Order: sequence, then structure tokens, then C-alpha cells
Amino acid sequence: MKAAVIVEPGRIEIQTIPDPTPGPRDVVVQVAGCGICGTDLHIMEGEFAPAYPIVPGHEFAGTVVEVGPDVTEVGVGDRVAVDPSLHCGECYYCKRARGNLCENWGGIGISVPGGAAEYTVVPVKNCFRLPDGVAVADAALIEPLSCAVRGFDVLPRNMADHYLIYGSGTMGLMMMELAKRAGAASVSMVDLNPQRLETARLLGCTAAVTSADELAAPRGWDVVIDCTGVAAAIADGLRRVGKGGTFLQFGVANYDARVEVEPFKIYNQEITITGSMAVLHSFERAGDLFATGVLPPEIFISHRFPLDQYADALGQFQAGVGRKIQITPGA
Repeated sequence: MKAAVIVEPGRIEIQTIPDPTPGPRDVVVQVAGCGICGTDLHIMEGEFAPAYPIVPGHEFAGTVVEVGPDVTEVGVGDRVAVDPSLHCGECYYCKRARGNLCENWGGIGISVPGGAAEYTVVPVKNCFRLPDGVAVADAALIEPLSCAVRGFDVLPRNMADHYLIYGSGTMGLMMMELAKRAGAASVSMVDLNPQRLETARLLGCTAAVTSADELAAPRGWDVVIDCTGVAAAIADGLRRVGKGGTFLQFGVANYDARVEVEPFKIYNQEITITGSMAVLHSFERAGDLFATGVLPPEIFISHRFPLDQYADALGQFQAGVGRKIQITPGA
């Protein structure tokens, strides 16, 4: 089969590699759609992946074409979205139901071959069977949505809170949609990209600006979410949190990113600073939400590339052009 392979940091090749075979509790999925996100870019730049070469792609969905001998939950022909999280189930954090912090954490497309390929093998426990009416390639959006749902799990979610979100790419837009459904009084978006701000307006944000200075909020915001991972945006967002408010670090920053905090302000104004890492007990909920139409795929997915053009797709993502960029291996 064909697969995109990050051979080493900075080098991608389209290679012919052996077809995957399932273990007793695995299934082989023919990939219909595989999204590109910031984690893929970090892997390309030499971070996150524990070893190279690696087939990237952790946001994907497809059709089951082969099942292991002990699999009963799904069958050949079933359409599934795949949770890429691999937890050991035995370490300190797994035993405390915090598998996303697993001491032996791995991920499909990160530590084992992923969805940027014609086929990939996954544990059956990681499969979410798609309901009728959901287009299988579009269902690759369920994985990033499950990360956003996890982000909301750590937020206070009070009715009529005011939200400020940095970054109106895919994740920022997903956070916006969830905030609206969580009873937000307002959801304002900050981004330097005018096309992404226009999409935020199209989806119904309260305001879309290039700087929070353009907004009137003398008391700050109840919830500030960074979806950029950019130090300058994080620093700006931290100072916008109102008294008793919460700052969520959701965007993936570089390892060496640093920002200053004001300890007295955190104490004196009872500000909460928290983070959200990947998926935790949120994939099926995201799948259920997706099936209700919470995300319009025709808006969220802006570009689809064939597998042979994986490098071009990653380059376009890095340049900030478009929204969710997807690989369609069967195209």
C-alpha cells in the first residue's frame, strides 16, 4: 500500500509499505479521510514522535476491511472514526482514570503508523461506529472535536459566561461552537488571519478581531482560551482574564515557548490557569455531537488533497491557508 512517511525531521516521502495485518483485537481500516493538525507539523519538525520513520495522521475515519479473530464489536464494511489514543491501562495515571496523562502514552500516527495511508491497523476499542447519514471522510473531524470536548470538561461552563478565544482555525472554531452550546453570553475571536475571522463571523461569533484591544471588556473575560500555541497570544490572553476567571491552554506550543505570569494577580483575583491534553473519555461524546450536525463539514473542511500531495498539504497548513486540510487516500 501507499503511505506518507516522515522519514526524518524535515523529510516526507510517499512510500510503498507492507499492508497492515490485524492482531486478535485489531481491525484494518481503509482510510477515507485524514486531517492534518499542528501535531503533525510538530512531528515534521522533530518533536513528539518517539522514533522515525513514522506514518503520521491521527485524525481519520474509514471503512473496516479486515478484523482480528477476537473482534465482535464491528465487522467488515462498518464505517468508523478512530480515537488515536493509546494508553497502557496500568500506570499511576491510568489507574486514576487519567489515560491522557499515561506514563507510557502513545498515539496512532505519533508512536505507531497512522492514517496518512491507504490502510491502517487500529485496536477495536478505539473505533466509533458511524451512524447512518454521516459521510465517512467528514467523520475525521470527530477526533479534533473530541479534544475540544475534553477542553470543555476542564472549564467551569457557567451559563452566560463571556468567552475570548485566540485562534480561529479549526480548533478555535470548534471551541466557539461548543461555547455557544454551553450557554455563553458572548464568544469573541482573535486572529491575525482575515479569512479565518470571516469564517468565525459566518458561524456566528459575537466579534472577530485582530486584537483584543478592539473589544470593550473593562472587567475582562470569564473564560479565555488559547488555541494558537503562540507565546505572544498566550501572554496577551493571560492578561485578559477577569476576576475569578479561567485561562485554558489548549493550543500546542513549542517545547521552548515561555511566557510571564503575574503570581499576585492569580492569587488576588482567584484566576485559574489550566490545560487540556488530547482526548479523555470524550471521543464517543464527540461522535454523538458530530452526528447531530454540530459542525458543518462543508465549512470546516476547506481543502482535500490526494495522498501523493501530503507534503503540499502540510505546507499549506503551515502557511495558515484554509481551515481543516484533509488527505483523501482513495482519491
